[in-house]
Amino acid sequence: MDLKGKSFLKLLDFSAEEISCLIDMAAEFKYKKKAGIPHRICEGKNIALIFEKTSTRTRCSFEVAAYDLGMGVTYLDPTGSQIGKKESIADTARVLGRIYDGIEYRGHGQEIVEELAKYAGVPVWNGLTNEFHPTQILADFLTIKERFGKLKGINFVYMGDARYNMGNSLMVGCAKMGLNFTACAPKKYFPDSELIAQCEEIAKQSGATLSFCENPIEATKNADVIYTDVWVSMGEPEAVWEERIKELLPYQVNAEIMKNAGENAVFMHCLPAFHDLNTTVGKQISEKFGISEMEVTNEVFESKQSIVFDEAENRMHTIKAVMAATL
Repeated sequence: MDLKGKSFLKLLDFSAEEISCLIDMAAEFKYKKKAGIPHRICEGKNIALIFEKTSTRTRCSFEVAAYDLGMGVTYLDPTGSQIGKKESIADTARVLGRIYDGIEYRGHGQEIVEELAKYAGVPVWNGLTNEFHPTQILADFLTIKERFGKLKGINFVYMGDARYNMGNSLMVGCAKMGLNFTACAPKKYFPDSELIAQCEEIAKQSGATLSFCENPIEATKNADVIYTDVWVSMGEPEAVWEERIKELLPYQVNAEIMKNAGENAVFMHCLPAFHDLNTTVGKQISEKFGISEMEVTNEVFESKQSIVFDEAENRMHTIKAVMAATL
C-alpha cells in the first residue's frame, strides 16, 4: 500500500484493500502502544490541527498519535485561525503547507477540506465535516473486527438520523468492506438518494447489502451491530430538538432492541452520548421535554454489549495509521 502524499478526505476515495490495510496497520500500532514498543517513524515532522468545531476524542487522538510518531503539533481552535474569515481557504492552505507536513481539518462543509487538500501540497486529513467522518469509521471497523474477527457479512444497523456525516460514512464504509448496512429511521432521515445509488454500485463489488427500514424490530432482528448517534448534530439550532425527539424516540436503542438483535450483538456510538442526566445539555432537555435518556438508554450504554469505549480508544490507533501511511 502506497498512500504517501495522499489526503484522507472521505472513504469514497479509497479502495477496500487500502481501507483494510489501514485497519491492519492500526492494529499493529495498537499492539506496539500496549507493549511499550516505540514507533517514532515520523520523527521531525510537524502537523497543524484546525478545529472549527471542538472535540474531545478527535483532538486527543490526533495529538497523542502525532506525539507517539515523533511529530510536533500546533492546535488551532476556532479563534486561532483566520481561515475563511480574513484569509481564504486556498491562501491558508498554501501558507500552512509551506510550514507543516500535514494538516487536519474539523469543521463545516466537505468543500472546505477538499479545497484545503487542493492547495496545501501536503496531506490533509478530515477530522469531521458535515458530510463525512472517515477517521471515525476506521475506528469503528477496527473495533468490529476485534470483536467478530471479520467485517465482511456483519449485519450492521444504524438507528436514527442517517442524513449526515455518520450515516453517510458508515453506509459508504459498509458498502466498501462488505458489511450489510441498514438505516433504521423515518424515511425523511434516510441518506441522500444520490449517495445511496453510489453505494449500491460499490456494494455490487463487495457483496454488501443496503437496506432502509422504518420498523425498529424488523431492522434489528439478528443484527450484529446496533449503532446510533446524537439526534441533533453539532451546529444545528436548539429549535430542532422538539421535532427530533418526537420523531426519533421510537428509534431509541433500548433493552428491547438489543434483545431483539440477540445476545451476541454489540452496541456502538461515536460519542458523546445522551444516556443520562450527567451533562448540561441532558439536564436542559430533560427539564424541557421530560425525558432522561435520548438516543440510547443508560441500561444499554453501561451493559456488557456496549463497546463504545473500545471504539473511542481506537480513534487514536486508526488516526495514527492514517497519518503514518500518508506521511
